[in-house]
Amino acid sequence: MLTLIRNRTGQTLSIAGVFAIFLTSACSPTEDTGLFPAFNAATATQPPPKQTSQYNPDRNLYWGDLHVHTSYSTDAYINGVKASPEDAYTFFKGGEIEHAAGYGIRMSRPLDFAAVTDHSEYIGVLRAANPDLPLKKRSLRERLLNDGRLSNTLLLAQTMLGFDLENANVPGWEDFSRAAWRDIVDTAERHNDPGRFTAFVGYEWSSMPGERNLHRNVIYRGAKVPDLPYSSVDSEDPRDLWAELQQQREQGMEAFAIPHNGNVSDGRMYDRVMFDGKFMDADYARMRMENEPLSEIFQVKGSSETHPLLSNEDEFAGFEIYDTQLSQSQDDSRAKGSYIRDALRTGLQMSHSEGFNPYRFGVIGSSDGHNASSPVEENNYHGKLPILDGSAGLRMGKANYYPASMPGGRRWSAAGLAAVWAEENTRESLYDAMRRKETYATSGPRMTVRFFGGWGYPADLFKQPNWIKLAEESGVAMGRDLPAGDAAAPSFAVWAIRDPQSGNLDRIQIVKGWVDQAGNSREKQFDVAWAGQREIDANGHLSVVGNTVDATTATYDNSIGAEQLSTVWVDPEFDPEQEAFYYARVIEIPTPRWTTYDAVQLDIPPPEPVSLQERAVTSAIWYTAQQ
Repeated sequence: MLTLIRNRTGQTLSIAGVFAIFLTSACSPTEDTGLFPAFNAATATQPPPKQTSQYNPDRNLYWGDLHVHTSYSTDAYINGVKASPEDAYTFFKGGEIEHAAGYGIRMSRPLDFAAVTDHSEYIGVLRAANPDLPLKKRSLRERLLNDGRLSNTLLLAQTMLGFDLENANVPGWEDFSRAAWRDIVDTAERHNDPGRFTAFVGYEWSSMPGERNLHRNVIYRGAKVPDLPYSSVDSEDPRDLWAELQQQREQGMEAFAIPHNGNVSDGRMYDRVMFDGKFMDADYARMRMENEPLSEIFQVKGSSETHPLLSNEDEFAGFEIYDTQLSQSQDDSRAKGSYIRDALRTGLQMSHSEGFNPYRFGVIGSSDGHNASSPVEENNYHGKLPILDGSAGLRMGKANYYPASMPGGRRWSAAGLAAVWAEENTRESLYDAMRRKETYATSGPRMTVRFFGGWGYPADLFKQPNWIKLAEESGVAMGRDLPAGDAAAPSFAVWAIRDPQSGNLDRIQIVKGWVDQAGNSREKQFDVAWAGQREIDANGHLSVVGNTVDATTATYDNSIGAEQLSTVWVDPEFDPEQEAFYYARVIEIPTPRWTTYDAVQLDIPPPEPVSLQERAVTSAIWYTAQQ
């Protein structure tokens, strides 16, 4: 989200007019704000150096976040964020930094790779302009502690509704943006430590036509980058962004873009038409796939996997749904064209009818944190935008008068992370792995998942000491195309280990999408491995695993579920003449949601849902029908 700013022609550009809904309210006597103890720089911890990972031809698993903002982003700065890219990398590596509300934050485990992706629109200008905003005079922490409930007018309307660069008297703003961009690049260069930690250079292109989210994060393979990042002020059309990236690649600046939050695009992110409303063609499909090999599926603003309206036979389709637009109206976001599974199905249909597929992409998760941090841990959640959700009291409505319809609060998620299988922890290896889509996404936990598709995998594949090599010799890893084989049906090898700091595993599912002979796309979920002695009933349903969550204490135990699950599954409904995709979904047992942890901290009844089933979703494997 960004504040109101003006573009280079002087026209007002509303990147997110969502805050226009707020009404005037007064402050009440001081109440519990849910703040943590104040940050103490003298006692803040720094991360120890990580051990160098070794090159592995079978590939290692690396965890990262490719979507984090600092005070160089307009929306972060007006929310009171002062943290810099330097702070962000301290956080990524496991160190402690100061939250905008004045307390210390750190991850329970460091990441292996990350990128600072500040909004390219007037990047760094607001911080350089140093306008007279309410949080400049008195910090958010001071207001929370001394003012009682925060009024809408006091902070939200005053800080977010009317600031524009034209009236800020900022001559030479491009110089400020160049300086901020150079600092982002230089900071990534300082923190990039091949073998230990990879710092990618990136930014967010924040197109928002008609308040429909079409944002992309641009990630570079190296440090050779343009003088200024491309922004939606230059163009809101994704085709223009792709054309710019193509020109940059021709100059040795290898990069791709990652769409995010299709769930709030009102159906525009994965539509059948282009930005101008014309139907797609083969050139468009080729350009999109060349520039966007991945899509972000989990983040703070909800899940973009699927929606109950699109997958009404999927009992897990309602996970962390955020489906209202980021606009003044807060209208519902149209489900069709907004979710990744639906996009994969649309791509198959277009391949069947048009001969091209614009939606053969892999998936990752990332957080969209705006405190120079990754708020992805349920029991360690610190929010996205400080004014909206910087303390438990703010998030749970005990320290503010914010309308229930506003974004943030209880509706946002503690998610997500990117998982990449790469030979080593370097920019080149990780980037190339993302290009080939050997990636998966999680909603926050770090469960290990491998997924292969092939022909004639033996049932005891996982007992073989060189099973990965065997799986690749007669098949492909996640993200690839599966060529036709000699067997009657393809087999899929999927293996998952729980995150040692999270819940046991409930089940592994394989989600299949295909196009029938009439050209209609279909989908089905198969339970292929599960914990306990449960059986699939006559209706194809697997009973629930149970729930050990105690909402009064925000605790659970791993007395149910499994530490590890694996199987070789053969598609029982395979038709060699039907194009299809397959991806794996790994579901945890129920664990407390961050709202339950906050409720226990504030000594209030926890809201529903008190628990959630965290998950991992892999990139798909595509089967092309025999001609």
